[in-house]
Amino acid sequence: MAKFDEIKNLVLSLEGDFDKFYNKGNQAAGTRVRKGMQDLKNVAQAIRAEVQNSKNTKE
Repeated sequence: MAKFDEIKNLVLSLEGDFDKFYNKGNQAAGTRVRKGMQDLKNVAQAIRAEVQNSKNTKE
């Protein structure tokens, strides 16, 4: 569950930057959003690999 909490916290931490980018046109916030989304992708990929390994070892 720690990984799930990490994803939730990451998404919530990006909320302000999403608002600044989409509603106020702040380009630097867009860069932070892109970085945060890349981090999110990496965490999600690690979780996918962990789940797959767990499934494979139980079979």
